[in-house]
Amino acid sequence: MPQHSEHEIAMRLLEEKEKETNYRKYTGAFERWAEGSLVLWAIFQLCFNLTGTMDAMTFRAYHVLFLVGFTFLFFPSKKGDRERSAPPIADLILIGLAVGCFSYLIWNYTPIALRGGFLTDTDIAVGAVGIVLCFVAGRRAGGNLVLLAAIFLLYNFWGQFVPGALGHSGFGFRRVIGHMFWGSQGIFGVGIGVSTSYIFLFVLFGAFLKKSGFSSFLNDFALTLVGHSVGGPAKVAVVASALLGMINGSAVANVATTGAITIPMMKRTGYSKEFAAAVEATASTGGQFAPPIMGAVGFVMAEYLGISYTQVMIAAIIPAFLYYLGVICSVHFEAKRLGLRGLSRENLPSAKKLFRERGYLLLPIVVLLVLMMLGFTPLYCGAMAILATVIGAGLKKETRMSARDIFDALADGAKSAIGVGVSCILIGFIIGTVSLTGLGLSFGQVILDVVGEGQLFFGGFLVMVMSTILGMGVPGVAAYVIVATVAAPVLIRSGALPIAAHMFCLFYACLSNITPPVAMSSYVASAMAGSDQTKTSLIAVKLGIAGFIIPFFFLDNPVLLLQQTASPWGMAQAIVTASIGVVCISAALEGALLTKLRPVERIVLTAIGFLSIDPGQITDLIGLALLGVILALQLKRKNTLGRNYE
Repeated sequence: MPQHSEHEIAMRLLEEKEKETNYRKYTGAFERWAEGSLVLWAIFQLCFNLTGTMDAMTFRAYHVLFLVGFTFLFFPSKKGDRERSAPPIADLILIGLAVGCFSYLIWNYTPIALRGGFLTDTDIAVGAVGIVLCFVAGRRAGGNLVLLAAIFLLYNFWGQFVPGALGHSGFGFRRVIGHMFWGSQGIFGVGIGVSTSYIFLFVLFGAFLKKSGFSSFLNDFALTLVGHSVGGPAKVAVVASALLGMINGSAVANVATTGAITIPMMKRTGYSKEFAAAVEATASTGGQFAPPIMGAVGFVMAEYLGISYTQVMIAAIIPAFLYYLGVICSVHFEAKRLGLRGLSRENLPSAKKLFRERGYLLLPIVVLLVLMMLGFTPLYCGAMAILATVIGAGLKKETRMSARDIFDALADGAKSAIGVGVSCILIGFIIGTVSLTGLGLSFGQVILDVVGEGQLFFGGFLVMVMSTILGMGVPGVAAYVIVATVAAPVLIRSGALPIAAHMFCLFYACLSNITPPVAMSSYVASAMAGSDQTKTSLIAVKLGIAGFIIPFFFLDNPVLLLQQTASPWGMAQAIVTASIGVVCISAALEGALLTKLRPVERIVLTAIGFLSIDPGQITDLIGLALLGVILALQLKRKNTLGRNYE
């Protein structure tokens, strides 16, 4: 299939399955007006984020006003309403209502606070209309999350009819509206706070990187790095998807972006269509917890834990590395099993030439990392990285960003932030319900009553299941916030470190993208490859198995998060043996190491993998001894067969 057709399929699937990219397209004079309004919003966000001259509640209210208004402007209410010369009258009325409601809040919030929080009937009516508008916007841009938010909101009223520990005495209409709309723990809570600052800024950064040619550079870099090796095209997909995924934060969008190139390339090399789709889905999903940007989720985690983002980034390094090591090894062993080769070096770009001609495009990433390591705030780092993108791209004529390119990057970044921002509004209803009803404590107590105090692994298993379910069909940031709000306290009360508990929730919330039955990333990838969705999802789970296993080990022994006090030798030993364990499990699942594996060898290798990942000296020694036996048997059989199975 021609590449442009693959791209068209990808974009169609992206718009169909991820509502946050299903934009309305305007024509004529209104198109320029709409783009100009997005640019003004982007400049507004940048200015007040960097200067800090506006109080948090007012800034968040403006942010929600823009989000809801732009949702009605750019997201159609039905599929057939995609191209227009101007928005329909109904949407203009909704935009007017949004401006009226949130302007009323901005104007009256301080007077209400000064009179002790007493709300008039008008205040309640405005709040009710504002909440309805948020749900109407959520239906257009929030996907499945709007249903979950509605269930949580109704729980405030109907929880009195729920029997047992999860029930409550019930709350009145005025109390719920006041808490959700006029309080600081509902719509305008931590979710929209993070959207206002970190998420918007780094989505904007991603748009500038795309305009600068950085994405193309990453694809070529991946080709030079692993394209020539065994199973090269699949390894290129893994590397390119990892590098792009950590920036854009959307697994589904990453599949659509890189999959249009990598999936046909893998199929042409000899991989099955199910395997090719699974590789792309698995690699794209991992970008959400891969440093340095982690798709903006890391900033949310830092906000929750009250620590610096640098600490979160450091904690994610080893788990993300082990996840991608497992995927790379699985791809390699599958290629060896099938007898596949890499791409010809003659058809690959030269690494020296690539870095000589376009290496300057790495400047924004270098600036971002250096400033973060020096202790500057993420907002300052992100703003400087955007500036570095423009300066870096301007070093050569072919990548220099014109005024129109900068305008388009601002508009595209602002538009891309709408869908995630609306999800953060909906998250506010979930967090607000948890804080008002005490659902988090009640739910945690129910789980603890089932598993018992101190049963960390059993509790972790239940949280894993819950995280996977709650994260299905939900954007990465939203999935993590939902799961962390409800599940992280359970793990902490069971004895886990807070950062280990939150990282545990993050992994499984993200991995829901490849976990059947929903598996959004697998669905899009399988449709692009023409493969069976269920088979693709199951292969994706197998490829990403390290991501399902590792969290249980760092939950109890956070040395893998570089959090536990240990000697450099102890940390190095834990990392090396965990890497060996991931390689062994990948080999066992693919059925190949030095030669094809026998069933008993696969079972033993799986056991070696678990023993090696566990950061303990005794388990490491047992695992290494067993591995030595397996390698000896493999070498003997390889020499006997006379096969060059490298």
